[in-house]
This record gives sequence, structure tokens and C-alpha cells, in this order.
Amino acid sequence: MSALTLRPGMTAVITGAGSGFGLELARLGAEKGLNLVLTDVQQDVLDAAVAELRAKGVKVAALRGDVSRAEDVQALADLCTERFGAPHIVINNAGVAHGGLIWEHTQRDWEWVLGVNLFGVVHGVRIFTPLMLEAARKDPSWQGHIVNVASMAGLLNSPNMGAYNVSKHAVVSLSETLYQDLALVSEQVHASVLCPYFVPTGIHLSHRNRPAELRSEGKPTPSQMIAQAMSTKAVTSGKVTATDTAKLVFDAIEAGQFYIYTHPQALAMVQTRLEDVMQARNPTDPFAGRPEIGAQLKTALREAMDKQG
Repeated sequence: MSALTLRPGMTAVITGAGSGFGLELARLGAEKGLNLVLTDVQQDVLDAAVAELRAKGVKVAALRGDVSRAEDVQALADLCTERFGAPHIVINNAGVAHGGLIWEHTQRDWEWVLGVNLFGVVHGVRIFTPLMLEAARKDPSWQGHIVNVASMAGLLNSPNMGAYNVSKHAVVSLSETLYQDLALVSEQVHASVLCPYFVPTGIHLSHRNRPAELRSEGKPTPSQMIAQAMSTKAVTSGKVTATDTAKLVFDAIEAGQFYIYTHPQALAMVQTRLEDVMQARNPTDPFAGRPEIGAQLKTALREAMDKQG
């Protein structure tokens, strides 16, 4: 895969740009002299990001939007085309997290998580890729790159995180297919997938932006509250920062690297999972290396179910 040579004046589209990975990607893009086209579902954080970046002299176009809505992503593409032309980089970053026992996810839970995590990427790929390929056809020197943000949950299946796992596995599959499909038609547009592990980003607070029409009726189940607590602890204690991750992404774009990992040491668990698949053996205990955590989760869930009744 040929690498993209970043140059000032290139344009990057970033979704979920108001916080976490998205904001750090935008900041690093600004340092590299890129034009930025940003969106976020939260108007206040988007406004703050735009003000910060414009104060640095960066050209920024922004639009509040929900990536689960195709029309919002199309509006973002229209804005990008109008202001800067076809984007050289598209980073489909926006994401949400939701846990709990998989059979306890409501239809609204599934619609929310898959809407943002999967269809947000689907819309980004479907709408922006043709613009990039058209730009490449018109100019043999033009280069483009798409980065889809998945997760290590797209390569592993942590218990009590069902909908999130499903969405991120789908993003990995989509990204691998995109990589192969692009290779069939162009030498100028390429793709990567980011699979971060625990990085402090604020994703554990994503429920704050959940649309009213997709909020579940009633209180969270005990398993969902346990998942929320564990997710909060894991995410906030992460040692690799969102800034570190943004640098990894831009390094990968410039190196032509497809898989991007924040925690390569976690690949040992991926290898174990793939060996399970290859040998047709039952899935290995995901807590084999940290049995005390598995025991705590099992005890908490069983006690909660006993109380339910």
C-alpha cells in the first residue's frame, strides 16, 4: 500500500471532533496545516473546538450532525466540497459505548449503538469514497486515505459488552473490505482501521448524547450498571492518551499502514481467540490472565440476577 504524503492545504474530515480522539486528531491536523471539516453531535464542544482551531489560523468548516443520519453526513460532504473540494483524509471517528448482558439490550439500545458506531461509518464510506475516487481520476497525483475507528472490541468479544462488540466487529470487517475494494479500482485512495484499547476519551459518558427517541424505557438493568462502572474505570485509567493515539493515526496514514493499535500487547488475546477459531475449540476465558476480575464480574452478575429473581 502506497503512503500518503501529508502537505499543508490538504483537507481532513473528522467526525466526533468535539472531544476525545476526534479533537486530538483535529489539533494534530491543524499543526500539519490541514484544512479541517468537523462534525459532532454536541454543539457546544464543536463550537469550542472550532474557536480553538481558528485561533491558530486554521481553515475550519463545521456542522453539527448525527452520523447515524445519512442526511447529516451528506450535508457534511456538501459543506466540504463547497469549501475545500474532495477531502484527502476522512476519519470516521464518532462512536458510543453501551454494555450489559446481550439479551438485555433493548431494540433502542441496538438502534443507537449500531446507528452511530456502524452506520456512522457506513455513511462516511458510502458518501465520501466516491468523491475521493473522482478526485483521483481527475488528478494522477491526488492521494486520499480513509480511517475508520473500530476498537480492540472489534477483534475480541469481552463479556457484558454485546452491542458494542457487534458494532466494532462490523467496522473491522467493513474496513478490511474497503481496503480490498479500493485496491481493485485505485492506487491513490487507501484505508486504515484504528483498534484502540482503553484510552481516556470520554466514550464512557456517551449516553449523555443519546437521542430522546432512542432512550430505553425504565431504569438500566443491573448488568448494564455493572458494565458502565467497569467501562468507566477501564477507560479513565488508560495510560495511552488520545493525543498519543492521534499521532499513531497520522503516522499510519503517512506510512500506508492498515491496522493501527494503541496497545499491541493486547494482540496476544486476539491470537488466542483466532486459535480458538482455527482449532474449533470453545472460546477461551477472556479473564484467564486476570481471574480476579472475572470472578468479581461473575459474582456481581449472579447476585444481581438472584435479586431480580
